[in-house]
Amino acid sequence: MEQPAILVEDVSMMFHMNNEKIDNLKEYVIRVLKRKMQYTEFWALRNVSFAVQPGERLGVLGFNGAGKSTLLKIIAGVMKPTKGKVEIRGVVAPLLELGAGFDMNYSGRENIFLYGATMGFSRSYVRQRYDEIIAFSELKDFIDAPVKNYSSGMRARLGFSIATAVEPEVLIVDEVLSVGDAKFKAKSEAKIKGMFDQGVTVLFVSHNTAQVRSLCNKAILLEKGGILAQGEVNQVCDIYDGMVKRK
Repeated sequence: MEQPAILVEDVSMMFHMNNEKIDNLKEYVIRVLKRKMQYTEFWALRNVSFAVQPGERLGVLGFNGAGKSTLLKIIAGVMKPTKGKVEIRGVVAPLLELGAGFDMNYSGRENIFLYGATMGFSRSYVRQRYDEIIAFSELKDFIDAPVKNYSSGMRARLGFSIATAVEPEVLIVDEVLSVGDAKFKAKSEAKIKGMFDQGVTVLFVSHNTAQVRSLCNKAILLEKGGILAQGEVNQVCDIYDGMVKRK
């Protein structure tokens, strides 16, 4: 059998939730050093396991707080799980929180190389794709301005253009298929669907079951950090739609 493109084995993620309100950094440091901080353990994910074969498109469903974004960040390598392991085979393009890694005081030009580096692109690779990134973002006239002067839409456009300047084998998409104004939304959506048509493996999070049904062939449903259902996309979407109606 072919090796899975994405393998998630018994993944759990625990966060410490501070029980006390601390108003300043000095008090926080003192309490940490004296080990007087009180925390509550919060498990965002518990024992999550699944595999995605090359070319499959897996939809990830669940209400807010179910653990969807945490799962995607772990798979994308942004966070390390408390327990379990994740294996990814192939070049990954994670479309998560576009532009979140920008340095607001740097120019768009400088952030292309910075953001590219955080995604694992070499400087020479970014240099090869540099003109393509600027052209797709349509930000040529603003590329030397500090990113702090960009609108949120402009930052998302630049982040999207950098993240998709690669021929991925695995595409990770959180919530939205498009960014920016109406013209750029159509352009970015066409770019992602073009990647889909090339047979990439897709992990797609959305609350929109119509979108999941049309784009994915399999799905998992998360509830309170665990997998409630997984399998054929329409069956899992039916379960989720039923839960939405009962809410």
